[in-house]
Amino acid sequence: MAFSGALTLTDLNDFISPSQACIKPVEQTNKVPDKQSGAASTEIHVDSAGSYYEVPIAAFPAQQPGPNGSGKKLEQAQISLNDCLACSGCITSAESVLITLQSHVEVLTFLESNAHPSNDSPKIPVISIAPQTLASLAASVSSRTTVPITPRQILRRVRVFCESVLGFAHVFDTTFARHLALREHVREFDERRSQGGSSTSLPMLASACPGWICYAEKAHAEILPFIARTKSPQQVMGTLVKSWMGNIWGKLPHEIYHVSVMPCYDKKLEASRSDFYNSIYSTRDVDCVITTGELELILKEKGWDLTLPVPGELDELLSPDWSREPPPISALSLPELITHPGTSSGSYLHSIISHLTTTSRTPLVLSVKALRNSDYEEYVLRRESDQVEVFKGAKCYGFRNLQNVVRKVGKERGVRVGSGAAGRLVGRAVVRRGKKTGDATERAYDYVEVMACPGGCVNGGGQLKPLTPALDAEGYARDWEETGVMQNAKWGDKEWTRKVEESYWSTQQSRNEGDRLIQKIFDDLCPTDEGLGDIDVDAENEACRKRLFRTDYRAVESDIIGLAVKW
Repeated sequence: MAFSGALTLTDLNDFISPSQACIKPVEQTNKVPDKQSGAASTEIHVDSAGSYYEVPIAAFPAQQPGPNGSGKKLEQAQISLNDCLACSGCITSAESVLITLQSHVEVLTFLESNAHPSNDSPKIPVISIAPQTLASLAASVSSRTTVPITPRQILRRVRVFCESVLGFAHVFDTTFARHLALREHVREFDERRSQGGSSTSLPMLASACPGWICYAEKAHAEILPFIARTKSPQQVMGTLVKSWMGNIWGKLPHEIYHVSVMPCYDKKLEASRSDFYNSIYSTRDVDCVITTGELELILKEKGWDLTLPVPGELDELLSPDWSREPPPISALSLPELITHPGTSSGSYLHSIISHLTTTSRTPLVLSVKALRNSDYEEYVLRRESDQVEVFKGAKCYGFRNLQNVVRKVGKERGVRVGSGAAGRLVGRAVVRRGKKTGDATERAYDYVEVMACPGGCVNGGGQLKPLTPALDAEGYARDWEETGVMQNAKWGDKEWTRKVEESYWSTQQSRNEGDRLIQKIFDDLCPTDEGLGDIDVDAENEACRKRLFRTDYRAVESDIIGLAVKW
């Protein structure tokens, strides 16, 4: 699937036509027997509207294809967004090779060879798990038990499995990395806001979704200056594991093997970016990415039942002792499952709203308005005293809504959109503006939380799908799980997404020791000596922090010209 300038912003839908690079085969549903081998009686022609017609050779060009001419209109082949996100057709061949190395088979192969007695230089295997993955597993296990299972219990059970069965040395969740990413995200927003009228400062667009980043780089390079440079939680965790934890363990980056479990296939592509490759030690921050479904497959292959509890999993859950002193800060005991207000996709928008609310000198009031659906909502902060808008943001999930936001941002900022990597700013610096409503001028967006999947990360393409009642050949319901045949519903089931969402928020609040640990990380990774004369210590710390926790994006020109694409 080649994202190109052929994309249009009109007649949006949830399907795209496959290009020549798409790996999904096109199913032919109207097969007819060949009359004679090698003989062709028809040709395929395209009319002015882009529709395909099968026209008899004898009739063309005497009669033009179309509704009033000869020929049969062919049905448009369609693939869903799920097919697109799991397809490698829109990436380069080099990236494709890297992604083929990221699978659960690759993880098992490494762990086996790493633990082999003949290996005289084993690496430290580390696995970090996204909270959306834990929620998906918890929802799946809860659907097969009488007592609801929480993500915290799942984390305990998966940790025991990964350490005792697979041989991982350390098992973490990624919520602390997300906490750090949110802190850096808010800092970047403040930096952009302080730039005032700069044409590429605001709105700031979220950068944690690799599907959105891939799309922007290949289809809307003109939007790239607005995308936040803060790393995603996955890549922040990679920096922590390979750099900070490695120093504590006395290991170099290439002596650690880091696996992450994510709800999205595109996270494999993100981990393979050259920006996250350490050329000195020839290693990536995240060596391998597997999806929630791949982790479940490993569990089944090893015969591990997540419905069974492990010793001590309920001790802290039933009687947490918040009065005791927090344990010493250590890379071996990161704060677990740090919860947050907002959305289950990371709460980037709400972290900025919370920051503005707590730092404002006057009380602010938040209002929320759904535009097209619950996946596209506007958030406005107004001063309580005079109702003047001081911030306007949006939550935008799914490519259908995403296109509308791209068009809106382009219009507000004077950016020409829809022109692929050739897109450019129109003129010089453009003063932020909005459309006039009566006597007032509507405020332009200051921030947009963007996610490619409808429903957000809990509905990622790599998440588990619900088990659906299945009928046998005689029409009777069968327990397919007993027979080893899993009958899963299609991706994007709204009821199932709601259950995963509920599971995500069921985790009890942990003691948030993130801020204390973040300061130690900065002190360890960015040491400065205040006695170095004219060197600006604050500037040195700032530059070091940006090197560690920010990245860059660039336009990608595809050398593949596919068929017409319509979103």
